[in-house]
Amino acid sequence: MAYIDDLISRIPDVKLRGQIADEVSKILERTDFGLVFQRHLPEDLEVPGVRPRRGDDVRVRTDPSKQNHVVLSTRAGVASIVAVDAAKQAAEDAEPNSHLFEDLVVVKDFDTPIYPGLKLIQEVTRGGSKPFHIVMEGENYHALETLLYTHDRTIDAIYLDPPYNTGADEWIYNDRYVSSADSYRHSKWLSFIERRLIHAKRLLKRTGVIIVAIGDDEHHRLRMLLDQVFGATNFISDVVWKGGRKNDSRYISNGADYMLIYANDESALAELGVRWREPKPGLDAAMASARRIWEKSDGDHAAATTEWRRWLRAFKQSGDASDAVTRFTSLDHSGRPIRTDGNLRSPNPRPNLQYDLLHPVTQRPVRMHPNGWRYSRETMTQMMAQGLIHFGADETTGAAGIVYLDELDQQVAESVFERDRNPSGKRLVEVLGERRFPYPKDHEVLMRWIGLVAPEDGVILDFFGGSGATTEAVMRLNARDGGTRQSILVTNNELSATTASALQSAGHLPGDAEWEAEGVFTRVTLPRISTVATGVRPDGSIYSEGLDENVAFYRLTYEDENLVALGRKFEAIAPLLWLKAGGQGSVVRRKADDAWSLPDDASYGILFDTAQAKLFADAVARRTRQVSHIFIVTDYESAFQSAVGYLPLEQRITTTRLYADYLHSFEINGRN
Repeated sequence: MAYIDDLISRIPDVKLRGQIADEVSKILERTDFGLVFQRHLPEDLEVPGVRPRRGDDVRVRTDPSKQNHVVLSTRAGVASIVAVDAAKQAAEDAEPNSHLFEDLVVVKDFDTPIYPGLKLIQEVTRGGSKPFHIVMEGENYHALETLLYTHDRTIDAIYLDPPYNTGADEWIYNDRYVSSADSYRHSKWLSFIERRLIHAKRLLKRTGVIIVAIGDDEHHRLRMLLDQVFGATNFISDVVWKGGRKNDSRYISNGADYMLIYANDESALAELGVRWREPKPGLDAAMASARRIWEKSDGDHAAATTEWRRWLRAFKQSGDASDAVTRFTSLDHSGRPIRTDGNLRSPNPRPNLQYDLLHPVTQRPVRMHPNGWRYSRETMTQMMAQGLIHFGADETTGAAGIVYLDELDQQVAESVFERDRNPSGKRLVEVLGERRFPYPKDHEVLMRWIGLVAPEDGVILDFFGGSGATTEAVMRLNARDGGTRQSILVTNNELSATTASALQSAGHLPGDAEWEAEGVFTRVTLPRISTVATGVRPDGSIYSEGLDENVAFYRLTYEDENLVALGRKFEAIAPLLWLKAGGQGSVVRRKADDAWSLPDDASYGILFDTAQAKLFADAVARRTRQVSHIFIVTDYESAFQSAVGYLPLEQRITTTRLYADYLHSFEINGRN
């Protein structure tokens, strides 16, 4: 090891020397069991539209080899660049080239700090004081770093539908589609997912839960990776979704997808006594039918029971109900569905539970299990009085407990379920008016599982947002039960490999209007969520009445940290401050020389001039709406502490110093 350390110390490039030392350290710490894979170098990303600066890595937009260059200087819209590959780096006579800014694209290495902002694209405001759902266009690793500033340890549930890595040119690594011919595609995929899962774990509350959808190709690897990131003891379930039959399969119809569910800390859920339960499928329909049958029978119990059982058989065949409903095959004498097979035997022989239970008609003791009865004589007498014991025609048939369907309306979810996937694609066509996305997730399936694992006021994150099904699911859950859940959805604006190839052949490149117009965010995610929320399609046609929800669509931007420090990029980071304070009400904007801003409909405020700290604190104290977060703009810690001292002590207010807190956070966020 000493020899390796000596070799590493001879590497002249400081950054490369540090990276290699870190990787060697990880190898030494790695155990001899579990998932082992080749961790690839940090990813990088082309960010069209960002102005090149001295020291930036850039590529020539038309260069198919995607060779990286470093910017030596800039002047009057022209950058002087030189290639950074090892051969040219060593050549002392390497000549720089000059390119117009518009001919270059800046490259962001994932190992380098970013300083993000958000640019508002569109808003839907129909939800009153409800928190806004956030839909963010951007690279999801950088979006996660952004959320580490705004939502560290505040996410209740994460749902992910990452690329399945089937080898069908479905995902991009370092700005290149990964195909089945790539011998490193599995390790690249694992590296790609691992980086994002590490950040995801930091975002979850201690009681948070993550659900990751996956197919057969990477299922086994993903589970081992989740074991490593979240811990095998936090595994909850491997849910199987049987979505259809593949009759053209040679051997077996592999029509299942999976959802791997992990807790961030299962012991925290257990400490709170959390039990996930859901309404029994078909319960409402069954109860309505029972009432209708009973009313029609005019009190004829036998006729009503016969009709009820006929209806149940048809209902079961429809697939709309679970056995937990269709097993209630009897009606009581008021028409309520019941089961009459409740177990009344004692699990162990106990003399005090062995007594005579008299049949109500024959007055003879009914047949008793040798262990005796489950309950004491007094409890059984009370249950008989309440009509909770079922007796047969005479004492020879024993006795059983009566259970009412409407009193057992919840059930535990099973780890295998069946639902056809095809209708979700047809429904998205109905929303958008045409086919724009091949395999959208079923929002009703997501409603079920998100409703199961997240509270009604929870925050739900999806950073592989795709068509936007998760946000629709959360909005429709709120509409169904009156909840105030908030979704955060992140998606890039990638194109399919086929579309990208066609545009390149036509001379269009990423960043061009023609290219960006065909991306998934522009063509699918934004119009889908906007249509569902407003009820109006982009072409003006009516889809529905819409939903009472608020949605804000943002694009992730990359800011100059020096301009942020000088206070010249406040508009770009203002939405981040709003999100950090909960994402409700108005985003604080600075107007002219305002000393502070404290909107009536927001739960936070910003003090721009610490000389006005006392007046600002008085305004905070007068507010009827609770203020949860105060941001104070100052270069000096002493001025910050002085301003904090004026704030009302009786209010629990989180205080943050700008812009030091922002800059420091993004200097360290990328470190795992």
